[in-house]
Amino acid sequence: KLNAVGSKIVVGTLQGFSTNIYDPKSKRATKNNSKNLLRFDRKRRNPNQFNIFLLHLLITTSSPQFNIMATTAATTAAASGAMLRKATFKGAAWSKLSSSSHISSFSSRSFTSSSLKFDKNNAKESSAIKAMSQTNNTHVSGLPINLKGKRAFIAGVADDNGYGWAIAKALAAAGAEILVGTWVPALNIFESSLRRGKFDELPDGSLMEITKVYPLDAVFDNLEDVPEDEVAESVKNDFGSIDILVHSLANGPEVTKPLLETSRNGYLAALSASSGSSLSLTYIASEKIIPGYGGGMSSAKAALESDTRVLAFEAGRKHRVRVNTISAGPLRSRAAKAIGFIDMMIDYSIANAPLQKELSADEVGNTAAFLASPLASAITGTVIYVDNGLHAMGVGVDSPIFKDLNIPKDENH
Repeated sequence: KLNAVGSKIVVGTLQGFSTNIYDPKSKRATKNNSKNLLRFDRKRRNPNQFNIFLLHLLITTSSPQFNIMATTAATTAAASGAMLRKATFKGAAWSKLSSSSHISSFSSRSFTSSSLKFDKNNAKESSAIKAMSQTNNTHVSGLPINLKGKRAFIAGVADDNGYGWAIAKALAAAGAEILVGTWVPALNIFESSLRRGKFDELPDGSLMEITKVYPLDAVFDNLEDVPEDEVAESVKNDFGSIDILVHSLANGPEVTKPLLETSRNGYLAALSASSGSSLSLTYIASEKIIPGYGGGMSSAKAALESDTRVLAFEAGRKHRVRVNTISAGPLRSRAAKAIGFIDMMIDYSIANAPLQKELSADEVGNTAAFLASPLASAITGTVIYVDNGLHAMGVGVDSPIFKDLNIPKDENH
């Protein structure tokens, strides 16, 4: 799969599995008599030595965009007690490992728009999605994210700088037909952005099409007031069915209040708008304390993640539908400004996350396109973190407590 997207592949295998060298070009295996063969001693019991070797390989050969992926299996080097024994690197024929390139060719497509239509100008078609990343925009063929023929409903698009729009753009670039549900109070903002052409251009230069926009309200005082079939019936009458559902709604009218001071109505409003769905957006406050992120929003996000797991089981068993959620890092969006300290959260993330950079909405959109595609056909009931790794940190390294520690920093930041 990595080779299909343009990566050069170097393969290592345990001696216990094979003492031969396999040449992919000649398709032949030859006996390896090299002194540089990495040998593993099964009589000794220190499985961490294999991890030390991998770390050494990373440090000595990694490129700036190097990626590490690990798989676990019943029979592993650790389980067999494998150990690296005096591996000699001098004279070894190591080639510098190149990282996997970002999948990068956006498909453009044409379909009829009923209520909102934008013309495409002779855009060329391609079968793969281009990762809208700040790191690499080179074209790589193969291993497509192809959503042509799929119809996506994105609930919660208000303007052109939030996660909802980035997801809609990524799905459209992969070929999906786009339906949008917009929160009624934000409808004027959305329509203004449409008139100014803010939603027009896709990353490949073609123009965006939104087939239809549905006014969407998700907050009600009582359960009896919820017209749960209204939008569903409208979409069914208009199009028959959808293939992808994205929940990008979040609203906490009392988000600046501590939880103990949040009113019942404010709490229920947050829970009503911000939980339950198919592909959804959550936040790390669901599992860790974020002071100032109140009004029941942390509870709503925790409920959303719980619903993701339960729905994944029920919808998977009954309908073979996958349900996942994306836990995205802080973004300077219109909605996030209501929190009041979003700039501080972004600065904190850059200072403390493993990847010291500001998160872009497009990076979340890319992840959503992947999760909605056949490439993620075995992924369900999962929270995918797209936050530059901030969720992995146990403490903030910018604390004065760590001022005397030699903590690595991104030299390019």
